[in-house]
Amino acid sequence: MNIVPFDDRDGHIWYNGEMVDWRNAKTHVLSHGLHYASLVFEGERAYDGKIFESRKHTERLRLSAQYLDFDLPYTDDEIIAAKEALLAKSGLKDAYIRPFAWRGSEMMAVSAQNTKIHVAIACWEWPSMFDMDTKMKGITLDVSEGARPSPQSAPIHSKAAGLYMICTLSKHAAERKGFQDALMLDYRGYVAEATGANVFFLMEDGKIHTPIADCFLNGITRKAVIAMVKDMGYEVVERHIMPDDLAQAKECFLTGTAAEITPVSQIGDHHMNPGSDCRNIVEHYAKLVRG
Repeated sequence: MNIVPFDDRDGHIWYNGEMVDWRNAKTHVLSHGLHYASLVFEGERAYDGKIFESRKHTERLRLSAQYLDFDLPYTDDEIIAAKEALLAKSGLKDAYIRPFAWRGSEMMAVSAQNTKIHVAIACWEWPSMFDMDTKMKGITLDVSEGARPSPQSAPIHSKAAGLYMICTLSKHAAERKGFQDALMLDYRGYVAEATGANVFFLMEDGKIHTPIADCFLNGITRKAVIAMVKDMGYEVVERHIMPDDLAQAKECFLTGTAAEITPVSQIGDHHMNPGSDCRNIVEHYAKLVRG
């Protein structure tokens, strides 16, 4: 697949309060965020020119920064307005929006309390990834050897760059084995999430089961989907799920800003067929995000 590098595109990026040319949005190579992962970010989607759950994403960006011991130099309203202005300037209707904040280059050591905090926002075109028939074939997941860390060893409620290292390694390993993604367990051996999305199971009891978000990010899409399926009449059970429990799963799907609702057809050696429940949830979510 021929992908245009992100540094070789046209457009604008909102950078520390100004609209700058895409190709001129640069930072120094000796920035703390680059070397020590002191960077937080959000992934957001715009549908028909409207950003879905924009304020919730902005609030989480601020909390993520606070978990990493820094404060954003802009208010939530200023960041929301910047996202909307950038989206309007881009002319895009269906887009992916990436706000992020990081520590600058004033200090290059573990301690970085005197660094400037930078904030930038980019957006690019992001149409629906799959048509319904393709989506309903489901994706395949390997079971990762890597594990989500304990709350005592990482800021697990922050959407921080460093927390994605194990996700990248796990997805690369899965892809080399012929899978499309990986299911990650947590440090206790419970089912946690995929590398960039939360996971749900339609079990034999007719209920939707999902892991308790006590050592991984409680996704904004996850919370929206839980509320949505409850309104649809499903009972949702949040609990600790063991890998052996997957044998009782009739259907499975992932949720996330990029993933939206993505059905799953295989986890390791366990196969399942995305069916009417997954299709119904996919269709309802498509209506939800477009208002």
